[in-house]
Amino acid sequence: MEIDELTHTTKYVESELTRRLKSIEEELDCDVITCIHPISQPMDDLIRDYIEDIQDKRKKLLVIIETNGGSIETAERIADVFRYHYPDEVNFLVPNYAMSAGTVLVMSGDNIYMDYYSILGPIDPQVRNRDGQFVPALGYLEKYDELMKRSSKGSLLSAELAFLIQKFDPAQIHRFEQARDHSVDLLKKWLVQYKFKNWAVTETSRKPVSGKMREARASGIAKKLNDTKRWRSHGRGLSMDVLKGDLNLLIENFGANPELNRKVRSYYRLLQDHMTGIGVTVALQTRERFVAM
Repeated sequence: MEIDELTHTTKYVESELTRRLKSIEEELDCDVITCIHPISQPMDDLIRDYIEDIQDKRKKLLVIIETNGGSIETAERIADVFRYHYPDEVNFLVPNYAMSAGTVLVMSGDNIYMDYYSILGPIDPQVRNRDGQFVPALGYLEKYDELMKRSSKGSLLSAELAFLIQKFDPAQIHRFEQARDHSVDLLKKWLVQYKFKNWAVTETSRKPVSGKMREARASGIAKKLNDTKRWRSHGRGLSMDVLKGDLNLLIENFGANPELNRKVRSYYRLLQDHMTGIGVTVALQTRERFVAM
């Protein structure tokens, strides 16, 4: 394929993506930003630029998100950008997956849209270790606690002791504990402030819901999502049914709305095909701008 033809094809596909994104906006009467990327810098800076460039903003924002997770601090900055420009309502739609810090970010929404195929994950933020690699904080802390308990009982092998000394240091452990606790605190705050703000009466007894009841529900969800033994894996996918049944979390099933489902699937399939065709894994789009890298 000639360069000019390739450029023309790329522009045509991106123009069609914008048309389909606008169709979702019209269906839900909102602005849409699509975020397919790790939650790490400089994505927070790019998202700020993209949100600021949206002209004639509506009152609501829909975030179509796909991410393996990343930094909880970056997730917080992204959520702050969304709320600064859309204080009335921010919703999240997960066509495929949003894991780890992505799950925490999704919990900052007023509404969460999923279908039978969508998954969230345990809240296990990624933190750089002293070798500069991102590692799951909870898995790291769990292994450290296991070795420390065995050490206190005198059952640690010499090789394991050497591993403990070589791989773990107090400053790093402290950073990982802070990341874990910050994730839980953010999730609880956002659930109470946004997701539960219209929860007025209990589902069964129809009793008035107090602030303490909202906080207790949020704490219970945070505790379950932070329980590595419950889910057994950092990468465990939690479906809409699990979130609704095990966590008692209200999820909007976009798959049950035929017209919305058609528009979302049409847009998302074309975006996936386009990203695969040009060999990229990161994409950011509003009706004003598109970037893939």
